Amino acid sequence: MHTPARLAGLFAKLVKIEHTIFALPFAYVGAFLAVDAIPSAHDLIWVTVAMAGARSLAMALNRLIDAGIDARNPRTAGREIPSGLLSPAAVTAFCGLSLAVFLVAVWQLDPIVRWLWPIPVIAFVVYPYLKRFTWLCHLWLGAVDGLAPVGGWVAVKGTMPWEAWALGGAVALWVAGFDLFYALFDVEVDRAQGLHSWAVRFGERGAFLGARVMHLATVALLVAAGLGLSVGIAYWVGVAVVAALLTYEHSLVRPGNLKRLDAAFFTMNGVISVAFFVFVLADVA
Repeated sequence: MHTPARLAGLFAKLVKIEHTIFALPFAYVGAFLAVDAIPSAHDLIWVTVAMAGARSLAMALNRLIDAGIDARNPRTAGREIPSGLLSPAAVTAFCGLSLAVFLVAVWQLDPIVRWLWPIPVIAFVVYPYLKRFTWLCHLWLGAVDGLAPVGGWVAVKGTMPWEAWALGGAVALWVAGFDLFYALFDVEVDRAQGLHSWAVRFGERGAFLGARVMHLATVALLVAAGLGLSVGIAYWVGVAVVAALLTYEHSLVRPGNLKRLDAAFFTMNGVISVAFFVFVLADVA
């Protein structure tokens, strides 16, 4: 029987709470650029709660649906469900709680969001199954995370102009690109289990090429969004910083040498997300 503190720690580890740093800053980017200012405290609080609930639901569903696959992979067999630290029933209950938190937050934001909330939830459920059928699963994951700036925008403004979708596309391709790197950890295991990924389909070099193309497109879409908005110099410096950090990320790993893949995936992507948000904040402030 786990103590409450131990149980909270296990669930935090289950959903990798520290990786919220990837998506939450881009939800703020969408919200800040939507009003070209700092949104109200009310909106910021409820956007934060909605993102926390949505991301917790997405991660918990992923772990629950993939528990069998994780158990057969030496890299993931120690995760909370395969190792028996958390039961499927407990994680299912956590999914319900996360969904409830998300819905409470949704109802505090722009009324249009109350009609849109099923879209990300359906996407969360679909994503874990895609690796069983298609190597395009990375693009679906990117699209799910790309909803963050679009959701932040519509939550405070009630509209979804093309600039919001350009920001969403940038995040989608950014996430999909680094997920191609992440899939390199499991290429042989995926092949053995009959699972699909970009790396399984196109090999290690194909994964690197795909990531480079996607990350070039990320920068292009950030530029396109900026051209459609009344942004200042700080925004453009932020885009340049993102481009430089992505270039550095790609310099950390190369085909045949993945020793620094963890640094490229976790550290650099957290830095990119926060750095761009800081420059957007400086621009609107």
